[in-house]
Amino acid sequence: MVKVYAINGVTPVVHPSAYVHPSAVLIGDVIVGPRCYIGPLASMRGDFGRLILEEGANLQDTCVMHGFPGEDTVVEADGHIGHGAVLHGCRIKRNAMVGMNAVVMDRAVVGEESIVAAMSFVKAGMLIPPRSMVMGTPARIMRELTDQEISWKSFGTRQYHDLAIRSMETMREVEALTEPEPDRARIDLGPGMHAPKE
Repeated sequence: MVKVYAINGVTPVVHPSAYVHPSAVLIGDVIVGPRCYIGPLASMRGDFGRLILEEGANLQDTCVMHGFPGEDTVVEADGHIGHGAVLHGCRIKRNAMVGMNAVVMDRAVVGEESIVAAMSFVKAGMLIPPRSMVMGTPARIMRELTDQEISWKSFGTRQYHDLAIRSMETMREVEALTEPEPDRARIDLGPGMHAPKE
């Protein structure tokens, strides 16, 4: 059961094809689009501004989304938000990625197909051009991304599209085993879901 909470009469919206882990919390003015994945312990606090995940976006474990009154915090289509990232009042454009434990602040815009490196701090109001590699505290634009890097990012996002489906179809709360079974199975992702060779 997904934890969603209305506030001031505004109830979160979750598309039926999106997966939201039961430990995630969605409050108020939240809109989750088709084929999105929201991981364990993620928080979308739409108690001031509107929070939007567009089609195919993912918000991974322990991420936080929040914003200012009257403003939108948006992850556009196929946006990829790594474990522990914080988004506040910003816009992550189509097919962009925010790395693990990075922070993107108010009115910053991460351009299409850009990557914000793990642990980076994107200052309020920073405008990042498309296809940029951004890193540091404060974050700086380092260079343009290669086609191969964008392909790797897109591959990772496709894995989360698949994870949303696998989670809806197979994830269940169960009792832990006390020891591994003989010939314990591994998770089989099938052909085409392993990292591409360089």
